[in-house]
Amino acid sequence: MGAFIISVKTVLPLFLVIFTGILFTRTKAASVSWIEILNKYALWIGFPALVLASLMKLEINGQNYSGLIFTSSVYIVVCMLLAYPMAKVFNLSNRVKQSLFLILSFGNVAYLGIPVLSNTYGEKILPIAAVLAAVYVFWLLTLGIILIETSGESRIDLKRLIFSLLKNPLLISVFAGLVIVVFDITLPEIAEKTILLFSGSVTAVVLFSLGIFLGLHKMGKPKEWFNAFFLSVTIMLILPFLFYLAIKNSAMEALQFKATILDSAMPLGLTPYALAVHYELEVPLVSRIVVVSTLLAIVIIPFWMVLLG
Repeated sequence: MGAFIISVKTVLPLFLVIFTGILFTRTKAASVSWIEILNKYALWIGFPALVLASLMKLEINGQNYSGLIFTSSVYIVVCMLLAYPMAKVFNLSNRVKQSLFLILSFGNVAYLGIPVLSNTYGEKILPIAAVLAAVYVFWLLTLGIILIETSGESRIDLKRLIFSLLKNPLLISVFAGLVIVVFDITLPEIAEKTILLFSGSVTAVVLFSLGIFLGLHKMGKPKEWFNAFFLSVTIMLILPFLFYLAIKNSAMEALQFKATILDSAMPLGLTPYALAVHYELEVPLVSRIVVVSTLLAIVIIPFWMVLLG
């Protein structure tokens, strides 16, 4: 019962923000132009600030996280590459395949994962949670973006691709954050407070944008929601369970093992939704998966908590 209460308390505020966006749309207070503006803010300011804020708080403290980083990295990369066989087997369009790079690999390890882990295992797990969040963000904003850029319909222009990656604010924030961590750089207090202000706003901004998007579009056919349900179950139960079987007998420290599995079972994160809008991918599919998987988290997260102990 305790695990269920933790899940409900963590998930419910997310749905309230989404509902607010839907309400603004239904009352004609918000329009489609809001989505582009809010997502540009998230991609250019909010998410980069969140990445920097997360990495600034990362304290290695002499702990060995190499196994944690390697294991999680392998899982994330394999999940991304699964988009290729899935697209071929199910005869999916290229846009859906590009969306799968994001859907299969990136759970809500920051907004949902960190609170769930800390409420379940205490503050001692926060460094592990921060490392995991950094690993997920790194691969999403490097390999994930590269796969999207290189699998488009148009012919690959290597020069344009490199230039596009170099000016991407999300990638810049990842590498800037890594420099801060590696060289133990302390930013001026005023800079830290500014970054924290921006990072604290992005969750509500993206959820509100998602609510506006859902409010502007039709509910969709049952088949479309079933597809969202199937993919939600895949990313929260099937893939994490295979991951669990693969590493359960490894030498990984117990707390790291539990955090790794629990984070792999998180619902779809908000960054994939923002990226789907930016790259004009299958936004309806991604938005439905965010909603369905977050709702399923109320049941699935307690299941994993019980299984992991």
